[in-house]
Amino acid sequence: MKKILLACLLLTTTSLFASPIKIGVLVPEGTGWAKIIKKMTGEIKEATKGNVEIKIYYGGSQGDEQDVLRKIRIGQLHGGIFTGKTLGDINGDVRVMEIPFNFNQNREKALRTLQALTPFFNANFEKNKFKNLATFEIGQIYLVSQKKLPDLNSTKSVKIWSWEGDPLVNKMMEVMQLIGVPLALPDVLSSLTTGVIDAAYAPGIGIISLQWNTKIKYVIDFPISYSIGAFVITSDSWAKINPADQKIVSEISKKYEGEINTTNLKDNEDAFNSMRAQKIEFLKFSDADIKQAQSYRQEIIKKLQGKLFSNIALEKLEAELKKK
Repeated sequence: MKKILLACLLLTTTSLFASPIKIGVLVPEGTGWAKIIKKMTGEIKEATKGNVEIKIYYGGSQGDEQDVLRKIRIGQLHGGIFTGKTLGDINGDVRVMEIPFNFNQNREKALRTLQALTPFFNANFEKNKFKNLATFEIGQIYLVSQKKLPDLNSTKSVKIWSWEGDPLVNKMMEVMQLIGVPLALPDVLSSLTTGVIDAAYAPGIGIISLQWNTKIKYVIDFPISYSIGAFVITSDSWAKINPADQKIVSEISKKYEGEINTTNLKDNEDAFNSMRAQKIEFLKFSDADIKQAQSYRQEIIKKLQGKLFSNIALEKLEAELKKK
């Protein structure tokens, strides 16, 4: 009887994972973001006395984000640190944050909106059998080009990378009458080199970490969109962690969520300063172009509302945008 009681006690006080929770991420090892993730997972392992060990596969070693999600769905991986496109494949409502020209230059408002909508997003992740451990901003997205683009109309003349399978980007390209070239993310650098594309888009940290800065001459100094990310694992994986350790993991993940946001903000600023030092030219669009961009936003929403994201998600976004 004592042995049975001891066995029951062990089952309730330790996690059921016999091996590490395997996570795929595109972030290259050695970046500021990757260092924070490493600190976070190390602290989780220590605080749970080894019950929860998270193994991160950095730098796209498990493939593009779509590859990682596919491996999660067949059980080869347990989770990923994803950007908005792939998060949208799990929970389309998160994409309201990335509707083009939501926030213009107001990055602070974008972060406040993300934080306000996160509980709503998390509830939908759980409905879709995922647990969101941390939500963070990646940064504002800028168009970068090998060719000079003095105004909004000139963007119609260049071949622009379109993340393969991204419905939001596809509709933006359609509405703005842009020439989109669908490619997987890892193929962008070589395509800039060979002339398959002339332009791409990313936050500053993405431009630098993916080495696109070595292939471009111009940055359009007006954000197209706002990029978000999240650290998600499957609900089945989460359920194998005992409640006491779940609480520890949640608390530590939340703590590092803020640190990642702070680091990403600084890394984005440093990235653009680095590009200026490289003599990459930053181009300004006119007020008229910016006003035109706002009209594009409404057309994009009409094409995606009720399809990619729900009416409720859009209503929540618009309510936050009206706040000062």
